[in-house]
Amino acid sequence: MTIRSVILGCGGYLPEKILSNEELSGKLETTDEWIQQRTGIKQRHLAAKGEKTSDMAVKAAQIAMKKANITAADIDLIILATTTPDRTFPATAVTVQAKLGIERGFAFDIQAVCSGFVYALAVADNFIRLQQVKHALVIGAEVFSSLLDWQDRSTCVLFGDGAGAVVLKGQESDSRGILSTHLFADGRYEEMLFVDGGPGSTGLVGKVKMVGKEVFKHAVQKMEQAVRTGLEHHKLSVADLDWLVPHQANKRIIEAVGDRLKLPIEKVIVTVDLHANTSAASIPLALAEATADGRIKKGDLVMLEALGGGFTWGSALIRW
Repeated sequence: MTIRSVILGCGGYLPEKILSNEELSGKLETTDEWIQQRTGIKQRHLAAKGEKTSDMAVKAAQIAMKKANITAADIDLIILATTTPDRTFPATAVTVQAKLGIERGFAFDIQAVCSGFVYALAVADNFIRLQQVKHALVIGAEVFSSLLDWQDRSTCVLFGDGAGAVVLKGQESDSRGILSTHLFADGRYEEMLFVDGGPGSTGLVGKVKMVGKEVFKHAVQKMEQAVRTGLEHHKLSVADLDWLVPHQANKRIIEAVGDRLKLPIEKVIVTVDLHANTSAASIPLALAEATADGRIKKGDLVMLEALGGGFTWGSALIRW
């Protein structure tokens, strides 16, 4: 028997405030129709004043832990994927650890932007496979609105805030659990999607800058590649998949990847219309929704895939 990382529970949290396309069109030279045609987004959630990444991460984690039927005392490891930490240091993961009342194990952040959750899942899976931890809490959480130029309609319409979390447990299994993860990066494309600031350069947080057409092209190509790599590793085909859970960046990107894979849209989990792009939180938020409503069930073969600034990208194949 092989030790595999089994997902015991998923949780998601979205801030109460909703910003619709109609509200945005009153502040920008844009319309609901223009945004929906190009992105598929209808609305996004925004963190309340003073609501931090750690606050949202804790709420998502508590839901995931409740669904997994475990307590804080069971958690050995917390990995938080975020581009918007509460502070430059310490890692926001240790803040989450304290807020959850956990006084054991270890915790750290991962920064791979929109690929962050897949990267974090891969790292946690390796710790579990090596039997260094038994229970891991993997979270994606973002107050991405803090990085936006609200006068730049090419970026500000795309993003929202939120958090998602999963609880992993190491179990002996020949099939169920994370089957494999596949991570990639290519820093030559750094200038395609970035924030023009940082503590080691400008000393300022900065704002998101993006070359939209190039990001779209690379996202479609690289996410398809990541999916095929994961399937080929196990001698599986696209037809074997029950669900594709992509990073929720843009509905047109999601549809284009599905078309290239020849995967019916009915097998793709889509939340971007109501959540917008929540960066590292988008995949765990989608998982939380699709498990809560019964779409993803035990035994299903599920593929996660994402691309983020850097570029970073990757996939994770899971037998639920």
